[in-house]
Amino acid sequence: MKRINRLFAVALLAVYGLALSPLCCAAFAAEPQATPQIVDGIAAVVNGDIITLSQVRELSAPREKVLRSQYTGAELEKQLKATRELALKDLIDRRLVIQAFKKEKYEIPDHFVEERMHEIIRENFGGDRNTFIKTLEAQEYTLGEFKQKEMESIIVQAMRGKNVKKENMVVPPPKIEEYYKQHRNEFTSKERIKLRLIMVPSRADTANAAAQRALAEEVLGQLAGGADFAQVAQTYSADSSRDLGGDWGWIERKTLAAPLEKIAFNMPVGRISNIIEYGGNYYILKVEAKEGGVTRSLAEARPDIEKKLIQEQAHDIQERWLAGLRAKAYIRTF
Repeated sequence: MKRINRLFAVALLAVYGLALSPLCCAAFAAEPQATPQIVDGIAAVVNGDIITLSQVRELSAPREKVLRSQYTGAELEKQLKATRELALKDLIDRRLVIQAFKKEKYEIPDHFVEERMHEIIRENFGGDRNTFIKTLEAQEYTLGEFKQKEMESIIVQAMRGKNVKKENMVVPPPKIEEYYKQHRNEFTSKERIKLRLIMVPSRADTANAAAQRALAEEVLGQLAGGADFAQVAQTYSADSSRDLGGDWGWIERKTLAAPLEKIAFNMPVGRISNIIEYGGNYYILKVEAKEGGVTRSLAEARPDIEKKLIQEQAHDIQERWLAGLRAKAYIRTF
């Protein structure tokens, strides 16, 4: 059996401590929970290797818990089915990767897994091996099962890394520029304004309509004459922010109705708007401060864009490699 070649060893070392296996994550649960009695069965066969229903449920369990808190009835069943299908697909791909590792006759020194286990005990259990073992037992896992899961996790990550050499990937400048033009919003900080607002009902369908318009104009006149906006709001505004002096605090776009938003976000800081008639009311706005809304330049965004596009390239390469493994494999699902 040939030893790990140098490139594979480098890839292995690069991913060695990146992620915990699902088994290890389960072992860190705060308290053990009763295991439901589920009759196991075969979920899939991959080149003679069996994937069980319990393995699928183990992988999908965290997501299923979230779904059960969000959905009920037919929609819940639909979401659960989709989650389990994704879990099964992931398990099939993992099995194919491990089989490819064995076919290449690579091997991983046992001390890799031992060192990983000692790191977990040190970082998550204060160096107490007995607590670690008891936690595994509470989750109904043996130490051997834990080591096997960690070994498989290392193999999968290393094999994926072996097939993708990011240091050799180059993104053409025109592609970076095109991405920047099409995704400028990704490089623009969220725009916010600090707003005060006075609202006077128009009562257009009543005999007081003219008086209400006159009141709105009187309010605007006081503000134009230098009156304190907060005090005027406390006196005349019918908005829910009246007691706060009309203060809406910091708000983002899509907080106000569209006609009010358009005016507010285009006003200079310190400016008081004219009377705005909308939705049966008169509004007067004041923007006290602004922040965000600044777009990073292409030069500033270039490193992030390049990193993102390289990651996409790497993902595509991995997917093509996995697709090749799937095409050559005998896979049957049940």
